[in-house]
Amino acid sequence: MRSRSLLLVAAFSTLSVSAPAAADEAAFTSCVADLRGEAIRQGVREEVFDAQIADLAPDMAVLGFLDAQPEFVTPIWDYLAALVDEERVTDGTAMLSEWKTVLERVEAEYGIDRATVVAVWGVESNYGRNFGSRPLLSSLSTLSCFGRRQAFFRGEFITTLKIVQEGHVAPERLTGSWAGAFGHTQFMPSTFMRLAVDFDGDGRRDLVDSVPDALASTANFLKRAGWRSDLPWGFEVGLPAGMKVSDAGRKNKRAVSEWVARGVKRLDGRPMPAAGTQAALLLPAGEAGPAFLITRNFDALYSYNAAESYGLAIAHLSDRLRGGRPFVTPWPTEDPGLSRAERRELQSLLISRGHDIGEVDGMIGARTRDALKLEQTRLGLELSGRAGQRALQALRVRSEGVR
Repeated sequence: MRSRSLLLVAAFSTLSVSAPAAADEAAFTSCVADLRGEAIRQGVREEVFDAQIADLAPDMAVLGFLDAQPEFVTPIWDYLAALVDEERVTDGTAMLSEWKTVLERVEAEYGIDRATVVAVWGVESNYGRNFGSRPLLSSLSTLSCFGRRQAFFRGEFITTLKIVQEGHVAPERLTGSWAGAFGHTQFMPSTFMRLAVDFDGDGRRDLVDSVPDALASTANFLKRAGWRSDLPWGFEVGLPAGMKVSDAGRKNKRAVSEWVARGVKRLDGRPMPAAGTQAALLLPAGEAGPAFLITRNFDALYSYNAAESYGLAIAHLSDRLRGGRPFVTPWPTEDPGLSRAERRELQSLLISRGHDIGEVDGMIGARTRDALKLEQTRLGLELSGRAGQRALQALRVRSEGVR
């Protein structure tokens, strides 16, 4: 074991680092040595572990994401404006057509409708366009050694090594989110091991390079999470004036008949589910915003990524892919969010005003926010760095005035 530790030290000793970084490297080297023993005890072969950590270095940037996940810190009207826009609906409709045969097979085998499966695909990776660029083993080893939830991430790190060992996905193809989610529908490694399926029959479960495997695995996840094909995820409702909503909340389910008796009405004009169906009242932006009755199928979506805004994004996108309309009730804000096309327009306007924000990609990062703050100061707007309709309209007017 001592010789293995020396090999690990040698693997990291060539890095040129500052004093704080050197301390991180030393802690990381010691931690990875411990991980080696743990991984081997759990069935990872020595040669697999050593090959995969040979050039491994910590990615300390991932620690900053632990408490800043967008689904928890972004206003819901901003979150949904970018995830369920006309661009994603159009692309999703095209995916329904392109993968029709596979989706028919998925529906038949797992009982999950194709619009829901494709909606997960669209929200998770924009239909395979955005997998994430961080090497999983680097991210997960760092999170295994630093920050909170180390025990959880150690399990994900070791499971990733098992995925490589079993030959499902080549190690160089295992890139993904900061937390280790990967592939078309962004499974965590442990979820992959439990629920991924080989749907194309090539002997591998590959969520990176096999769309059939990814779509079927997603359907398998939802089936195992309790999805029922005879229920909707939920629907938007109108509440009577003065209705008390102290019992609102995803877990507080009541029979639909009880909600009807209190004056709750479905806004799309369609009939309510059977009177005994259990449903909860969801108010994601409080009493002034859209209201929804949600069934156990929403809970299945929620289990994919435990955030109500995330579940609502998939649910709403699936409705749009079936031909549904946007929500009837507006969000309680005077400054709605921007679609991705509008975000790209805002970035282009910032560049035209001399700001170096990098690529026009519709992703609102630190440089875009910093540039926007400068323009908000010049335009007399609230200094927030938030990309909303007010900022876009002001930049449009200023740009037209320059011309």
